[in-house]
Amino acid sequence: MASVSQVSTPGSGRGFLIGISMGRSQRKIFHGRQAALHDFGAGSVYIRDFAEDYRADLTGPFDFLLMEMPRDFFARAHDGRGAGARLTNVTGLQDPVLAHLALALAPALERPHEASALFVDQLSGVIGTHLFDKYGCVALSESPRRRQMSRLHEVRAKEMLRSQMDGDITIEEVAEACGLSRSHFAKAFRATTGQTPHQWLQIQRIDMAKSLLMLTGQSLAEIAVACGFADQSHFTRVFAQAVGTPPGNWRRQMA
Repeated sequence: MASVSQVSTPGSGRGFLIGISMGRSQRKIFHGRQAALHDFGAGSVYIRDFAEDYRADLTGPFDFLLMEMPRDFFARAHDGRGAGARLTNVTGLQDPVLAHLALALAPALERPHEASALFVDQLSGVIGTHLFDKYGCVALSESPRRRQMSRLHEVRAKEMLRSQMDGDITIEEVAEACGLSRSHFAKAFRATTGQTPHQWLQIQRIDMAKSLLMLTGQSLAEIAVACGFADQSHFTRVFAQAVGTPPGNWRRQMA
C-alpha cells in the first residue's frame, strides 16, 4: 500500500505557488469537506493562491519544481499595467511550455556555483510572463513597438555588464541604473543589440577568452576565472558550445 502524507497550510499573503511535476504522482486535495483525487504526470502543473487555506493527502513520493511568485510581481514586471492581477488556480494541467522552461532552469538550480544570476533572472522573467499570459486574470497589454535604447543607456548598461563578467548582476539592477523599468530595459536592450543581456555578456566572455588564449600564456584555469566562469570545466563547456571546439584546441589552431 502506498504511503500517504498530509500537508496543510493556512492562508497567507505570500503570493502564488507554482509547481511543475517532474514525474508521476497523486494527491487528494480538499475543498472544505469535499475532496478530489488528481493525477500528475510529467510536465503537468498546479497553481494556487497562498491566500487560500490548503489541505491535501499526498500518495507516495513526488518530484516537483516549486516556485513562489510574490503578489506584486506582475505590477513590477510590466510597468504597473499588471497591478491587481492574479493567477487562476490550476491543478494537473499539461503545460509543455512551462515544463520546458522549468527544465531549462533546473540545471542552474542544481549547480548554483556555475549559475549566472543574469540568466536565472531573465528566465524567471520569461516564466512570469508566460504565467501572466496564460493564467492571469487580466490580459498582458504590451505595445508591439520595440524601442531602442539611447546611446547613453546602451553604454551604461554594457559597462555594468562588463564589470560583472561572472554574471552576478540582475536585469533589475542594470535597468534601475538606466532609469528604466525591468520590462522596458530587457526589450530595449534586445532591440538595440539583437541579443538578450545574458547572450551579449556570454559573447563578451568568449571574446575576452580568445584574446587571452592568443596573447598570453595563462592556463585555462586562470583564463576561466578572469573571464567570469565558475571553473575550467564550465569555461571549456561554454567555449566549445559557442566556438565548436574546446579552448585548448582553439589555442593550438591559432598558434
